[in-house]
Amino acid sequence: MKTFQEFGLDSSVLRAITEMGFEESTPIQEKTIPLAMEGRDLIGQAQTGTGKTAAFGIPLVNKINIKEERISALIMCPTRELAIQVAEEIEKLGRFKGIRSLPIYGGQDIVKQIRALKKKPQIIIGTPGRLLDHINRKTIKLDDVQTVILDEADEMLDMGFMDDIQSILKLVPEERHTMLFSATMPANIQRLAQQFLRNPEHVSVIPKQVSAPTIEQAYIELHEKQKFEALSRLIDMEAPDLAIVFGRTKRRVDELSEALQKRGYAAEGLHGDLSQNQRDNVMRKFRDGSIDVLVATDVAARGLDVSGVTHVINFDLPQDPESYVHRIGRTGRAGKEGTAWTFVTPREIDHLHFIEKVTRHKINKKPLPSLAEAIEGKQKLTAERILDLLQKEEHSEFKGLAIQLLEQYDSVNLLAAAMKLLTGDKKDLVIELTPEDPIRARKKKFDVRSSGRRVGGNYGSGSGDRRQGGYGSGGSGSRYPRKDGNREYGSREGGGSSYSKNREYGSNYSGNRDRSRAPRKSEDTLVSK
Repeated sequence: MKTFQEFGLDSSVLRAITEMGFEESTPIQEKTIPLAMEGRDLIGQAQTGTGKTAAFGIPLVNKINIKEERISALIMCPTRELAIQVAEEIEKLGRFKGIRSLPIYGGQDIVKQIRALKKKPQIIIGTPGRLLDHINRKTIKLDDVQTVILDEADEMLDMGFMDDIQSILKLVPEERHTMLFSATMPANIQRLAQQFLRNPEHVSVIPKQVSAPTIEQAYIELHEKQKFEALSRLIDMEAPDLAIVFGRTKRRVDELSEALQKRGYAAEGLHGDLSQNQRDNVMRKFRDGSIDVLVATDVAARGLDVSGVTHVINFDLPQDPESYVHRIGRTGRAGKEGTAWTFVTPREIDHLHFIEKVTRHKINKKPLPSLAEAIEGKQKLTAERILDLLQKEEHSEFKGLAIQLLEQYDSVNLLAAAMKLLTGDKKDLVIELTPEDPIRARKKKFDVRSSGRRVGGNYGSGSGDRRQGGYGSGGSGSRYPRKDGNREYGSREGGGSSYSKNREYGSNYSGNRDRSRAPRKSEDTLVSK
């Protein structure tokens, strides 16, 4: 790998890179930085956690003119979490050069953002929805933008931002430098690149084995009602330094984080319904170790980069292989080892095999941790805490009382009682979580015509029910809901409407082939695939 000194970077940027602890470039950085410094349009295909933010951030910061008092660079991200994450890294890279950058995202007071814009930032990092809002208010002008970066473009398109992205890019001067980064390259990403990039270079660092080799992966087959006890035993047995537990819905995250707290675990939840202040508070606690278990939805965890995460636990199986890879990628970073556990119900085994096939990685089956293993793990952790305190010699104020107690009681019984107290056993608390429906293996996708007829199946028109991603039309409008968090995406009520998630445009029409835009999703709510 190349060192950063070999790229011919500005001394202030090199100083920032050194202070951030970077020594040599990652594969995506080694391939991207020289092309970006030449001003070449490029498509970067890389998974989260490969260093892609620095791959575009370093050349961008390097070329920004600090005397510029207009917006000269625009970075678009799918979610507020990722926008904040990217903004933090850009700020670190540009702090010695004096670069002014500003994150723009929904959920934050727009008046506060307008005040910050008056300080004339050179780099804007934003989500498409809030960017358009500012553009319409004329508080952001893109007339002088020289560089545009689309980060995690596949996520932005999955969330229904195609029209917003196109509207924004049409307002940027044609003579510009454009970089697009995406973990996958579906047809809609390729069309977007053809429309807005000029003879782009394609840089790919997708490994043959999608899943990181430093992550030990295992699954436990169990029933839905067994999950919480299994999680408690697993945390006790493994004693993670920092763990992220993934739940499928916002309701699940709320119930699970509350249940863990009742059992005595230092846990908190993170999902899209929390205010920005609440999210920031939870993440601060997780980063400084005040809590050691973060319970999160996929969308809330998008873009999170917390060092030291030793375990990822998929309490609910993810919807697709991409989400699985993204989840387990939260651990095992920077060459460190990590552990990923997945809970799978018997009806979800086929879906697990589908994930194995796509990721080209065999996930080992492990038995449900026994109560004895959980107790042993918890006792071991308590003993380590006592020995750690003993070595630090921070217990002198308790010596006098300890001598008195030892004169009255047996030393072994006394220490055993202290360890039991420290262990904080609350296993007698009965916990009941609302069950989630199992995820089935991905089936063949059917084409749903505007008449509601399903091609290639035995499902007739006019029912209004939905099966395998399509809605029938012209019928009673009965509901077959898909849940994401606390929201349900059921079929349109009443006759005459049809929707198919398999359509290129996600169209919504009645009786004809009117390909209107996909219904806008909130930039913080990702419809389950």
